[in-house]
Order: sequence, then structure tokens, then C-alpha cells
Amino acid sequence: MSQKDALVREVLKVTKAVEEEIDLNIQKLDAVRTGDDIDSLRSERLKKMKKDALQKNEWLSKGHGKYEDIEEKDFFNIIKESDRIVLHFYRSETARCKIFDHHLKLLAPQHVETKFVKIDATKCPFLTGRLQVKVLPTLLMILNGEVKGMLIGFSELGNTDEFSTEVLQWRLGQFAVINYDGDLFNPPDMKKPEKMFCSRIRVSKYNDSDSHSD
Repeated sequence: MSQKDALVREVLKVTKAVEEEIDLNIQKLDAVRTGDDIDSLRSERLKKMKKDALQKNEWLSKGHGKYEDIEEKDFFNIIKESDRIVLHFYRSETARCKIFDHHLKLLAPQHVETKFVKIDATKCPFLTGRLQVKVLPTLLMILNGEVKGMLIGFSELGNTDEFSTEVLQWRLGQFAVINYDGDLFNPPDMKKPEKMFCSRIRVSKYNDSDSHSD
């Protein structure tokens, strides 16, 4: 079974569970509502559920729900197709890019409303120049075709390599690039950094946030 088929099956499973929960809630309201009220409520809820399921299937058809590598030429089509995008500029030699990869792979299937992609910074000179990407890794949060924010290295994630997926999820939620149900004003528990990191100038086009002073 392909990843896409598995995601579609999961969406249908969730939809059925929500429908059963709605029916249970409606039964609890029988004592205070008339039959017409109940039928109207059920109809409205089912319409919303169907609309949500269709929207999720549309996102999945556009490659949402997974984290994938793209080329520079793909970026412009993605901007047209998807309203919310998390774009990771990486370099394969940079260890911290692999840490972002780990977390983004976990978040992509949890947030099918958002397109999660990565692009090799060494192979997209136009984009890196236009967006002024100078330190790797860098995450761009794009909403309706506009860059709403950047995460450069891990400085806003507790300044440690040991940040949790929940902390990254919280930061993405603050940029409204994903649907976040938690408290946007108070982050999940952050681990205290063992070391403070800062970029060191290298003889190359990009600085790696892996470089730090001890």
C-alpha cells in the first residue's frame, strides 16, 4: 500500500470516528431538542465533515502529508498549488539539517493542511539569493505565497540540538503555517541548551549553524 493510500484510509477512518461521536452527542440532546432540531444539526455536521474530508483528499492529491525533496523549478508550482508551505533549505553535509529532517518527517503526516518540502541550497542559487538564505539549516514559512517567517538554525528552538518535535510544531503554529491546537503564547517544555551556539564565518557561500564556539 502506498503512503498516499494509507493517508487516505486514515482520513476516512477519522471521518467515521467523528461521525459516530456526533451521533452520540446528538442522542444526548434528544431530551432538550425537537426532532427537527436534531435532524438539522446532524445535516449541518455531516455537511461540514464531508467538506473537510474532501479538502483533506485534495491536499493529499497535491502531495501533502509527506516530506519530500524538490528542485528549484518545482518551487513555483508548489507556491501556486498550496496555501501553506514549510520549506527547508539544507545541505547534505550539515548535521543540523538532518535534525530538521527528522522532525519534519514526523510533522508532515500530522498536518496535511501544509506542504512540507526541502531543497538543496547548493542547487538553487536563484532562490537562496532572492530569499537571502545565508545560514543552514533555514526553514521558511510561506502563507498564501508570502514568506511569513524564517527559522535560522535552532536559536528559536531552545538553542539546542535536543529540541522536541512539539517545540518545532509550536513555532510553526505561531506563524499560522499549520493548524495548532495548543497554547501559542506558552511553548512546550524546552530543554536547556548544553552549549550556546553561534555561526562561524566559513570560506563558502553558506554558514552552517553546526559551527559553534565551545
